[in-house]
Amino acid sequence: MDTKKLKFNSKLIHSGDFKDEFGSAVTPIYQSSTFSFRDAQQGADLFAGKEKGYIYTRIGNPTIDALENKLAELENGYRGIALSSGMAAVNTVYMTFLEKGGHLLSTAAVYGPSRGVIESHYAKFGVEFSFIDTSDTSQIEKAIRSNTKLLFIETPSNPTIQITDIRKASEIAHKCGIPVVVDNTFSSPYLQKPLDLGADVSLHSLTKFINGHADIVGGALIAKDENLYNRLRKTMVYLGCNMDPHQAYMVIRGVKTLSLRIDRAQESSMKIATYLEKHPKIAWIRYPGLASYPQHELALQQMSGFGAMMSFGVKGGFEAGKNLMDNVKLATLAVSLGGVETLIQHPASMTHASLPVEARLLSGITDELVRYSVGIEDVEDLIADLEQALDCV
Repeated sequence: MDTKKLKFNSKLIHSGDFKDEFGSAVTPIYQSSTFSFRDAQQGADLFAGKEKGYIYTRIGNPTIDALENKLAELENGYRGIALSSGMAAVNTVYMTFLEKGGHLLSTAAVYGPSRGVIESHYAKFGVEFSFIDTSDTSQIEKAIRSNTKLLFIETPSNPTIQITDIRKASEIAHKCGIPVVVDNTFSSPYLQKPLDLGADVSLHSLTKFINGHADIVGGALIAKDENLYNRLRKTMVYLGCNMDPHQAYMVIRGVKTLSLRIDRAQESSMKIATYLEKHPKIAWIRYPGLASYPQHELALQQMSGFGAMMSFGVKGGFEAGKNLMDNVKLATLAVSLGGVETLIQHPASMTHASLPVEARLLSGITDELVRYSVGIEDVEDLIADLEQALDCV
């Protein structure tokens, strides 16, 4: 069966699957670090690339392959690479495209460690960088330098929920020969397909929506073509940040319900956003599904749904935001996102507290900002939880 011809939900279930000799109904876990050869010649042929097969799990593994092939079909890409974490995926991208004297152009309000590792580590080796508001594509044009080696976009951005026009940003970058990588974690392939919009690589923290159950850490890269795939794969193998076969099995299991989980969560998100927009203690709210959201029309064009992530400002600033955190009872006060449980966090005092205040504010991460990841609980209970917590602010 050619699974590439299937619709999205059918791909979730069947893409990448293979039948073993026992007829297993689900992809088996090949929990082996190494694989034996029939003879010395086969070993030589495998290392030379003359024969397809498996040598060592850091290089390739049947269970991991199944996940990589599934993700590639979901993103309409050439091939996927599964990694040990989202940050392993980020660093594989950076190590592939950046070099001494090279320049990174990136979304300012990007996932904290994606920015932090550039400023604290890559800078030591001569990598230059600019963090800008990529949702304003004119800033991309102005910030490109002759030594720019990579445009790294996160859309919607974390935690400011700003959207970058992937098609327009890619056109600008490609005119200058610059590859474009999009962190697609907040949307998942169900709601947004960066490669179809012109990007070269789609990146995910599999920990979030794709796995969806807060029980593994993982990352993925999906390359648009064979050349990009080979470059990224080589870097990953040398870095040794491959995914474990059991991790891959768990993600294969989790991704099968991706659309069901997101459909329920984003239906609730719209109701919660509408409620918060009218609440007297809420200063502002950013959710792409609201007509008042500045980039609502772009969200309609670029995404097939509005997702389950939102941010909002609590009147009263830093202390009000922390106060809300201390009074929710149903939402879980924790970092991460995209699970079946609703999560809430205060970036200024938590995930982005290490950023200098000036840089944090320039990125739009203000003191009162609260990030809310909607799960699949009953929406009435989630609204009631927010109501009682806001009463304490």
